[in-house]
Amino acid sequence: MADIKIAGAGVGQNLIRVKPDQKDTNGGFDAAMKDALGKVTAIQNEAEKAIKELASGGDITHAIIAVEKADMSFQVMVEVRNKLISAYEEIMRMQV
Repeated sequence: MADIKIAGAGVGQNLIRVKPDQKDTNGGFDAAMKDALGKVTAIQNEAEKAIKELASGGDITHAIIAVEKADMSFQVMVEVRNKLISAYEEIMRMQV
């Protein structure tokens, strides 16, 4: 087991323990991103369904809330994408 120590954390204090041979059981970053994109897609599908129901005499408040929820989730997804691109560009500028 590899121990990673962070300077200034205290003498001999291990803050993080990493097992290089152990797989991440949660699926990692890729799975988290796919899950988040799936949730955004589901929210957008709910908004489309609410709009179709509104066209056939459904509740306008439900449709407005669903559309706003879909808009906000899409905006958050775009901001996360922008942060990821920014982080990638910063990593690419690092000198090795």
